[in-house]
Amino acid sequence: MPGVDVVLPCLDEEQALPWVLERIPPGWRAIVVDNGSTDGSAATARELGATVVPEPRRGFGAACHAGLTAAEADIVCFCDCDASLDPALLVPFVEAVREGRSDLVLGRRRPQTRGAWPAHARAGNLALSRMLYARTGVRLHDLGPLRAARREKLLGLGLTDRRSGYPLQMVVRAADAGWRIEERDVPYRPRTGKSKVTGTWRGTWHAVRDMRAVLQERPAAGAAREGTEGAEGIEETEGIEGVAR
Repeated sequence: MPGVDVVLPCLDEEQALPWVLERIPPGWRAIVVDNGSTDGSAATARELGATVVPEPRRGFGAACHAGLTAAEADIVCFCDCDASLDPALLVPFVEAVREGRSDLVLGRRRPQTRGAWPAHARAGNLALSRMLYARTGVRLHDLGPLRAARREKLLGLGLTDRRSGYPLQMVVRAADAGWRIEERDVPYRPRTGKSKVTGTWRGTWHAVRDMRAVLQERPAAGAAREGTEGAEGIEETEGIEGVAR
């Protein structure tokens, strides 16, 4: 059984895959979830040694959850497959989870170029950050896709969103359960290829709509909280800098 599984949701990312997969830390397993690619992504991933999981249902959440259920390692990480984030950055995330210092570690994306962060994504996140704080009392800089947590605990959250709301639902339900949520700065590069979600105003709107629905969920009655610190200890900030993908 691998020490760590890295879930890589993939939709037409053939050009980015070699860069991403060569940066998976030694001893870790890459799980590329093919979400209906037509460019040969699945074949390229197999050739490069990744485990490929098909998920025909379109949706970022559908791909992420298919990877989570296919994972076998104690600790599962998530990373975009578009070369905007380096999976090697996950090493300290995993150490924090393994040593019990955090239950969920998120990457706060720090753009490396002016064009890496579209204005419409920033606008959507400003509204979203306020709604997140009102719902959970948690303030974050970002809901980025680079993250790590224990597999069994993630499955225990009962995540149901299969679209753009999946990353947010993970944070909301973790906060409700009293998880210790940590945020770490990570460099954010220009992506290879076109964004599937936030590349347009329309895509951003659909993402915000999905996340708004997640924020309308109420905590499950009698939900057991797993810690006393929760996510409230995160430093107060101005708002989330990225929606998703």
